[in-house]
Amino acid sequence: MVAHRDLALQAKLWAQKWRWYERNALPWNRARIHWHFLRREAFARWPVHGNLLEAFDEGRLHVGAHTLLEPGVWITAPAPARVRIGEGCFLNLGVMIAATGLVEIGDHCMFANGCFVTDGNHRFDDPSRPVSWQGFTTKGPTRIGDNVWCGANVVITSGVTVGERCVIGANSVVTTNLPPRSIAAGSPARVLRTIDYTADLSARSSSGA
Repeated sequence: MVAHRDLALQAKLWAQKWRWYERNALPWNRARIHWHFLRREAFARWPVHGNLLEAFDEGRLHVGAHTLLEPGVWITAPAPARVRIGEGCFLNLGVMIAATGLVEIGDHCMFANGCFVTDGNHRFDDPSRPVSWQGFTTKGPTRIGDNVWCGANVVITSGVTVGERCVIGANSVVTTNLPPRSIAAGSPARVLRTIDYTADLSARSSSGA
């Protein structure tokens, strides 16, 4: 009898976890998520992960028109956190956005597979509690300007602002602000050079392009 009662409690706990972690897979929730993308003229290829539905319903997740999420994208924004993704963005396989306060991504940004963008950090300063129970801190909003291109597995950390038209090399970790039109790479990422559009336009004009 005791074994049956233990099994029932274990099954109840498992069901509660399934409803929380797999809620996007429920047919009615999946349909509602697609409806939110449809209304925004955006699209997500299944599966998508995280609490998108809750954030959409509460107006804390903004996705611009013509933005595309490839399979495995994960967006997590527990209330009252907000995520804003602009128009015409492309999030490739396995991109994760994690907000504790605010993550903003401009228009026409591209994120290669495995990128991670966050405004939070795990706490680890309380020796009396497991690290996984200590919650999060933040250095402030993380903001990415328009037309930013991030290579595979780029990490953009808490409180960082990435200027418009930056290009960030694969496997880079961005821990400080990047000025607009920077090409940056490394861990931590460093500016390698600035893109000079004036010179490029002059070269095209002189060549008759």
